[in-house]
Amino acid sequence: MIVPAYWAEGRIQADIAGQQVTVRRFGWSDDSPIAAQAHADQRTQKAFDRIAVGDTLDRRERKRAYNGADGVPIREEIIERHGETVITRNSYGARCLNTPDVLFMDVDFDTPMRGGVLGFAIGPALIAGLLGGWTGKTWIGGLIAAAVVFVLAYGIGQKKKRGESDGNPLPEKRAAKRIGVFLQQHPDWHLRVYRTPAGFRLLAMHRTFAPNDPEVAECFEQIGVDTVYARMCRNQNCFRARLTAKPWRIGIGDPLRPRPGVWPVSPDRLPARDAWVARYEAAAEGHAACQFLESAGSKVVHPAAEAVRSVHDALSRAESELPLA
Repeated sequence: MIVPAYWAEGRIQADIAGQQVTVRRFGWSDDSPIAAQAHADQRTQKAFDRIAVGDTLDRRERKRAYNGADGVPIREEIIERHGETVITRNSYGARCLNTPDVLFMDVDFDTPMRGGVLGFAIGPALIAGLLGGWTGKTWIGGLIAAAVVFVLAYGIGQKKKRGESDGNPLPEKRAAKRIGVFLQQHPDWHLRVYRTPAGFRLLAMHRTFAPNDPEVAECFEQIGVDTVYARMCRNQNCFRARLTAKPWRIGIGDPLRPRPGVWPVSPDRLPARDAWVARYEAAAEGHAACQFLESAGSKVVHPAAEAVRSVHDALSRAESELPLA
């Protein structure tokens, strides 16, 4: 896991086969801005040399906070360090815990909706309208049925779009069953179970894990961990857990500025960012990111896992009675 304190960008512009080519690459360091620039220049030269001999490479890297990009570490503002555990601010403003070897898993009850909420609601409403009109032999009955179903489906769609549970108990039961079956098959495992707005969060307490461990991949698949999160764990060589509320769940509709919210930002943009962060942190004080439910499985506790658990539970307010967000 690499979460650098300093970032820089290298740039080379030169002719290749009579064509002017510009190549840019980022560099990073925990030591100094100068070391970050030297690393950026080194990566830029290496990329330029490969492009010059015909290799197909992107000429420019995009600024991304945390996307599982090969070779580029987590690019987020560092808020705190607790040993090897690093607390960062992600691209939409929430605080996140990053750990190289303590296993976190978020299991969502439903797959987040990718399309638009309006389209999600229109289909069921049209069906309800046709059925209602045919059954009642009147277009008014069909119109009423369509309106009622549209309102209900639109509300469900908004929750799904925000990544929240829609209140259907079946996905929760299925997720709980998968966890139970896994623990029956792995009696040596010790999992702490938390409730999140969209599902469960699991924290393995009995030992530490490497993110590319085949046992981790098997666990992710059996329990039903999001495939995007699983890929990011492998590529970024870390595990991760959100510690504070998602802004749109606590009444903050405008995004973290400047967009995208990738660190670092230029000094002239810092005041706007700092003002947004202060407003967000004040609102987030009244919410928890997850709520502790129970410990399941064995009673074995690894010291490294316990140290991370202590930080996670305190910063996520997991044992408070605050509403989840």
